Amino acid sequence: MTRAWWCGTLGAFRAATPETIVAALALRQAEAHPINREEQLRAWRAQIPLLRTALADAPANWSVLLEYPLLRLGKRIDAVVLTDRAVLVIEAKTGAQGFTSEGRRQADDFALDLKDFHAACRGHPIVPILLAEAGAPAPAAGWLALPYVPPVRDATATTFPGVLAELAARFAAMPVPDVLAWDGAPYHPVPGIVEAARMLYARHNVPELIAARADVANLTRTAASVQDAIAGARTDGMHRVLVITGIPGAGKTLCGLNAVFGQTGAAFLTGNLPLVHVMRAALTADARARGRSTRQARREAATAIQPVNGFLKDNKDRADPPHEHVIVFDEAQRAWDAAFGRRKFAYDDSEAGLVLDIMSRHRDWAVVVALVGIGQEINTGEAGLAEWGRALSARARWSAAAPPDVIGDADPRRSLFPVAVPALRLDQRLHLAVPVRSIRTPAVAPWVEAVLAGEHHTAARIAADAGGVPFRLTRSLATLRAEMRGLARGLRRAGLVCSAGARRLVADGLWPAFPHMDEQAVAHWFLARWPDVRASDALEMPATQFACQGLELDHVGLAWGGDLIRERGAWVCRRFAGSAWQTVRDPQRRAYILNTYRVLLTRARYETVLYVPPGDPDDETRSPTMFDAIATWLGDCGAAPLPPTVTPPPQAEARLL
Repeated sequence: MTRAWWCGTLGAFRAATPETIVAALALRQAEAHPINREEQLRAWRAQIPLLRTALADAPANWSVLLEYPLLRLGKRIDAVVLTDRAVLVIEAKTGAQGFTSEGRRQADDFALDLKDFHAACRGHPIVPILLAEAGAPAPAAGWLALPYVPPVRDATATTFPGVLAELAARFAAMPVPDVLAWDGAPYHPVPGIVEAARMLYARHNVPELIAARADVANLTRTAASVQDAIAGARTDGMHRVLVITGIPGAGKTLCGLNAVFGQTGAAFLTGNLPLVHVMRAALTADARARGRSTRQARREAATAIQPVNGFLKDNKDRADPPHEHVIVFDEAQRAWDAAFGRRKFAYDDSEAGLVLDIMSRHRDWAVVVALVGIGQEINTGEAGLAEWGRALSARARWSAAAPPDVIGDADPRRSLFPVAVPALRLDQRLHLAVPVRSIRTPAVAPWVEAVLAGEHHTAARIAADAGGVPFRLTRSLATLRAEMRGLARGLRRAGLVCSAGARRLVADGLWPAFPHMDEQAVAHWFLARWPDVRASDALEMPATQFACQGLELDHVGLAWGGDLIRERGAWVCRRFAGSAWQTVRDPQRRAYILNTYRVLLTRARYETVLYVPPGDPDDETRSPTMFDAIATWLGDCGAAPLPPTVTPPPQAEARLL
């Protein structure tokens, strides 16, 4: 069966009657989506004649694919046309819908999705077109150089031949792709965290989602290993802890969500409240859009995604076991130790110990999946992986499986046990070493590590070997914002981030005090869209590390602060107190600041623009020399300079007669 709901050459498209095509589409719809059937049939009966008229004079050996599904977006493209010049992505609007900004964003995002994730689109121009039955097309924007997707073209059935003439003049002729080969080519989308949660919650094709890219087979193996371990614990009546380690953006959260949404009696626990707020809001909105009860959707989302402290409060003093047999503990290295628990919550044990004791009440079986991010501890009280080792050693009922790299590390935050123990099974499949967040290159994580380790020669070599890294540098806030707006095409998001310790960014008009504990503020920032001024792509309020850890954006503008600077060839960590900067000498606090920038530098799925302020010679806290050293260092590491925004000359004022 083809992926598209109908496909064939233009000759076959013209030869078939509209009702025959509608019947074929209706059959596929009945198999996939049994609701809104009459409304969809009416739309097809209007769209197919519109497409036939628009393509009336096109060559018969071109091909058409109708209702082509895009897994990442959970939507279908109205029509894909394979030509001898380009792949056309058509969003069709009939009746009075006309040319809308929403329609253009949709067509643009469909084309960008194919460019990034569809194997048969590599090397081909991909042209998004909004085809409307009524309305006045907007003037065409300029063409961008290959391999980019040009801006959306507006067209009616009458003006469509003009778009085809533009293609013929702009692009060289090539063989028309075979429609069946194109339809069957690998399509491996890499969804964002929120997209993945929505898809898994709706029970979409989990294997296809997990096997997102050919270069991350270990993600598939890790997901399979987790499912096998859960099934084995259930069958054998075991209590097991699975430790999954990984570099930033390697897919730990995706594996955890797959474990939770793949079965009943499971929950995703996290101490990251912004992640909870965004996930719950997104799942509720998605369920409501699919016609489900908002109250039921909120209840299900609250059951699946829980704050760790809420889970502890609900279960600590109860005698009966919790509802969940499987819990996924996100960012497990950040679980607090017993001293912090006593001081903060009056608890008598560490967070790891409390979780294991609660889950031990299940007399038959239980599984705790601990997701461990390397180098992402950003706050006090975070005990690291060693605390889980101590908790396991004190509880004979529990066994564990973990990758070999958690044994014997000198850093207790990264070492489960000093040496291997009988209760621990080593499994290399539980380590995720290949980043999937960065869509176009796996070089982001090693480049960031080299930058923060102070190894600019290594960073420059990584950038050169990768043909460049998706980091660009500017000294102008206006240029940063203009670039962010240009990058955030279609439905892709942009946003500003900064360190909470970058206190003097306020002088540049950026306030580093994002209200990350405010549920509504966080949900609006990550989920709303411009022109909602609360949205990330309003580019007004930067999110700090506390708001964005565990989450991501398509394009990130990182404002560099004075809390991490270059002096005498080394990074210097600082905190702002009163009216001056103070050097941070405590090793743990220094690690928190470096980890903060590691988190911020790895939030983008596509591109990060680094804004290093110009400084002010009259302000000791914002020395231009200090910022110049940072900018020079980042440039030497391989961050390419961003051309300044060109400001058009002012128009001459009209004279009054």
